[in-house]
Amino acid sequence: MPVPTAAGVTARPRLLFVEDEADIAEIVREVLSDEYDVDHAETGEVGLRLALARRYDAFLVDRRLPGMSGVDLVAAIRTARIATPTLMLTALGAVDDRVSGLDAGADDYLVKPFDFAELRARLRALRRGRGAGDRRELGDWVFTPASQALYSPAAGRIALTHAESELLQLLTSSPEHVFTREEILTDVFPGGSATTVDTYVHYIRRKSTPEIIETVRARGYRSGTPR
Repeated sequence: MPVPTAAGVTARPRLLFVEDEADIAEIVREVLSDEYDVDHAETGEVGLRLALARRYDAFLVDRRLPGMSGVDLVAAIRTARIATPTLMLTALGAVDDRVSGLDAGADDYLVKPFDFAELRARLRALRRGRGAGDRRELGDWVFTPASQALYSPAAGRIALTHAESELLQLLTSSPEHVFTREEILTDVFPGGSATTVDTYVHYIRRKSTPEIIETVRARGYRSGTPR
C-alpha cells in the first residue's frame, strides 16, 4: 500500500526481488510493478549489496541462487540487523527446506509454482504484521515506528512527530549503514534540503539524547546506541 512521506507525497513501497531465472523474474516484476517499485538482483551477492545500501519495505528471495543461496542471503541480512519483512520462494516443498529458510530469518515461505494473488496477499500480510509489531532497540532505548514513539530507560515514552518517526525509521532500518543527506532527502524529505535533514536530527536529539543519532563526519548519519 502507498506510504505517505513527511512532505505529504505518496511514495510507493520498495521491494527487492532476488531471482536468477530471467523469465520468472520478468513475470513477477510485471505483476508486482503496479503495487511496488521493484529492484531486481540475479544473485545473492548483488542482492546483499542492494539490501545493505538501500531501504526496502519487503524482500522477495528465491531459495536456490547461484553462489550465495537465498538462505545464506537472508541470514546475512539478519546479521546486519535489517528487519525488513522477507518472503522466500522455493521449488523445494520439503519441511526441512522450509524450516532452514525460516530459521535463517525469512518470515514466510511460498512454494513454486504459486498463484500471483497469493504472492501479493502474503507480501501485504508480512508488511502489516511487521509494521504493527516492529520494536527497534537503540542501546537501552526502544523505538516503535507504528506508534511513533521512543522509550527512554529513565523517562518512559517520548512521542515523535510523523517526520521525526520517518527519519528514525530510515536510520534504524539498516543500523550499520551511514545514510548520506541525499539518501535521507530522497526517502524522507523529497523536495527538502540538507538543512531540513539537520533540523530534524536536532529535533530528535533534543527530545531524547544526542547519542540517539550518530554523526559520521563528512558522510552523514546513522542510528546510535544511547544509554
